[in-house]
Amino acid sequence: MRLKSNLFSTISSSKLVLFSSALLVLAGCGGSDSDNVGYVKFYNSSQNAPDIILTLDQDLESDDDDDADNYEVSFNGVAYTEALSKFEIDTNSYFYEMAWQDEDSSDRDDLEIVAQGQIAVTTDTIQLLVLTDDITSPQVESYSIEVLDDDEDDEDDLFNLRVLNLHPESVGVDFYMSESDESFNEAILVGQYNYKQLSDNQKFDQDEYIFYITESGTQEVLFTSDEIDYAYAAQYVMIVRENTGSGASPYALDRMSNSSITEYLDTDSEAQFRAYNAIKAHELLPNYTGSLDIYINGVDDEAEITALAQGNFSSTIVQDKGDYSLDLLIPGSSEQLLSNHLLSLAENSSKTVFFYLNEENVDYDGDGDVDEDGDGIEVTINSLVVANSTRESIYDHKITMIDLVDSDDFNLVKFYFVRSNETIETALYSRSAVYTQPESIYLQNNTYQVFAIAEVDSSEIILSSFQLTLDTASDELFLIAETDVNAPTGYRIEMIKQTDDE
Repeated sequence: MRLKSNLFSTISSSKLVLFSSALLVLAGCGGSDSDNVGYVKFYNSSQNAPDIILTLDQDLESDDDDDADNYEVSFNGVAYTEALSKFEIDTNSYFYEMAWQDEDSSDRDDLEIVAQGQIAVTTDTIQLLVLTDDITSPQVESYSIEVLDDDEDDEDDLFNLRVLNLHPESVGVDFYMSESDESFNEAILVGQYNYKQLSDNQKFDQDEYIFYITESGTQEVLFTSDEIDYAYAAQYVMIVRENTGSGASPYALDRMSNSSITEYLDTDSEAQFRAYNAIKAHELLPNYTGSLDIYINGVDDEAEITALAQGNFSSTIVQDKGDYSLDLLIPGSSEQLLSNHLLSLAENSSKTVFFYLNEENVDYDGDGDVDEDGDGIEVTINSLVVANSTRESIYDHKITMIDLVDSDDFNLVKFYFVRSNETIETALYSRSAVYTQPESIYLQNNTYQVFAIAEVDSSEIILSSFQLTLDTASDELFLIAETDVNAPTGYRIEMIKQTDDE
């Protein structure tokens, strides 16, 4: 289970300045006659979409910022499978625009519109707007959800449940639920739902439940949730959608309330991982010649990954969810480079394990000199586990930088992503990656000259530079900084996608 961060809207009294303080939301939501207010929510279900910005506008013809009669509000961008909190607004008709920020400016006039239309907000009703399908030809679905009396349900220890099927499979789904101490054999059928169908509301006792999904008309369970607690008299929409993770189940489930959204994955889903060997040869490892075998303890007696050479990724290993320990051995021997390092694999997760060498000066006698009296250098082999991005946005991409350079001269590398009209000094996009601490940035499609720079004493040194072109076919990427005695500067940047195609 993963609790998703809630994205708060921002508002001003008439025309909104995009991304203003969230405190303005509270100010903007007050003061309305409760008999003449409704609500708006937005859920982004377009799998390859970037963050989507929703704008509501009472009058598209008005372009006067001083027009107090025109109500306009824009919200922070909403990522795929995220939702806005329920937003209170006066009953009226509103135009909506859905757009993404494809330029540096976040002004409404500079956004790239992907969908627009009109909705009617009515008293005590939530207008749920859902962006679906491919972002190059998206569709918008609007659902009206009645706001129910929580006090009455609380007295009866009930909660309200609707199901929204956003999985595009044409056969539809059957949605079941059982109490937490029961199995599918005891489950009841909540309903059968076609693509984009929102069910009627049903009331159930406040308790813990398990949900099951099958293809419509079949009894083969393809999704089983963890126990989900319904302890409050609230309204929930259970959203069935595609699984974008590593597990075999085609389904994932989002529980949407008025103010939050929580993701649930198939409890039996497999996980996957791969490894990267960044361990350089060292005189204190005389038997290490640049390759290693990786064993997963408790699985079997064979190496799961064999002869993984320095500077290479392994193939992807599919593994049951669980907590494992890893051993690294020199191929053809029982000599361990590393033992019992934790690899925790949650259901549906995808991870990369980076193995690297750390060199440390050791002053055993405390005299400040590491070259005598048995003082010297110690080396350790360490592991770094990083979650892979499974985003499929075609307009922007997540780039994760990992500094594996063990240097006495610097402990971070600064990455600059310089566009054609910029220099390093004026570059808008840059990040600093501290040694063994991953750092990420989201970059829009463009061509960038990438500079990896370290500061040594008072001088900035270019460790590496290269061109990076991102387009609609690009992947989420790792940029790995390493030492390389064969490179002109002594360093190199390895660029590789975060998940392979296998």
